[in-house]
Amino acid sequence: MKVVDGQRGSYRPPSTASPALRRGPVLVTAVVAALGGAVIPAAALPALWRVWQLYAMLFGLVAAVGIVAAVAVLGRPTRRTAHFGAFAAASALVLWVASRPLGLLTRFDPWQPADTVAGFTDWVAAGLQVLALSGFLVVARRRAHPWPSAVRRVTAWILLFPVLVAVLATGVAGAVAAGDSSTGPAASTLLDAGPGTVEYCRSAGIPLAMDIYRRSTGAPPVPVVLFLHGGGLVLGNRKPAGPGALLAGSRFGPLRDELTAQGFAVAVIDFRLAPAAPWPAPLDDARCAVRFLKANAAALAVDPARIAVAGTGTGGTLASLLGVARGGDTGPYQGQDSTVRAVAALAAPADFDLAGLDPLTRASVLVALGRSPSTLREASPLTHAGPGAPPFLLGDGGRKSGEFAARLRAAGVPVTDGPVSERQVADFFAAADG
Repeated sequence: MKVVDGQRGSYRPPSTASPALRRGPVLVTAVVAALGGAVIPAAALPALWRVWQLYAMLFGLVAAVGIVAAVAVLGRPTRRTAHFGAFAAASALVLWVASRPLGLLTRFDPWQPADTVAGFTDWVAAGLQVLALSGFLVVARRRAHPWPSAVRRVTAWILLFPVLVAVLATGVAGAVAAGDSSTGPAASTLLDAGPGTVEYCRSAGIPLAMDIYRRSTGAPPVPVVLFLHGGGLVLGNRKPAGPGALLAGSRFGPLRDELTAQGFAVAVIDFRLAPAAPWPAPLDDARCAVRFLKANAAALAVDPARIAVAGTGTGGTLASLLGVARGGDTGPYQGQDSTVRAVAALAAPADFDLAGLDPLTRASVLVALGRSPSTLREASPLTHAGPGAPPFLLGDGGRKSGEFAARLRAAGVPVTDGPVSERQVADFFAAADG
């Protein structure tokens, strides 16, 4: 027994427990960033599981540890839990660096299922983990129970609240984009009857989906229009609703309805997005889709000699390249080529020369294609304009579309240009396929 200040009492050794920390704005922001960085890959796990279960289990384990660590830090903020959170964030970053920049997971890129709506979703997840790691390390270095004045606390929350909101919004948007891949094709099957979803190609180990719409089944083979969505080669997907459709533009639905009403089948595809998949990945996927339609024309009840292509924005650029850029037919469905009967490019840039572009457009081109002059020329339909191309409809303008139309006409290619409605696009295809 020991007497302390004249009182008898029990001796209590110094506590070795990790001291508690304040739930300030830095800690809360780090927790939100860690949750967002973990939830984004978790949202894509169903799609990843369909491709390879081993990668799905690895990513699921890292995501689960990150979520548990974030909850632990928020529920019991101590130096020990902050270090746990920092460890979880660092582990997620190591997995991202190993799989994406270094490419050490060689079977296929496991981040691709998360990048089907925005090609930079994995970068968003990595950025959130960097923010979480930094925040946890800062919090862990603080003294126990730092309790500044009320004025300082309020000021800190006011200053960091916009950052917290931005981090929360980024995490939610990334999770929604990654989760949109969960409804992709479950298997590579052809249509038994009617419209449906098929896997048209497996590029770099990743299954790519095609939706096929037609007015009726059991009819003779019909002409088909392949539709390529817009989004700057960075955003969007094939779906008629959801975040991908919002980012890809609004013309697909009305155009699909007009084409099917005139007896066409309409095929719309997902293709790999930049920067997750560098150029020429989207063009390779579009070519593979044409070859798939030709190779499986009998099963799909489409006419392989009457395949046309349409696109909006940079989807129209890809459509134009299918019309004017020959070659490049490597991969599945050998013995078939990717030539098409007609091309409709709506509001599609025909050239990616960086000169004269505004900063935002310039940045989007650099993200999609990089800054290599040879790549920019290769991705520009204007470079390839020449004789032998199918009839073109260049509707609603687009960067240097007038010059592109002039070069096509000079080469003897029939060209229609100017503002067009969905009905006029369908009429153009009906005339070209007649």
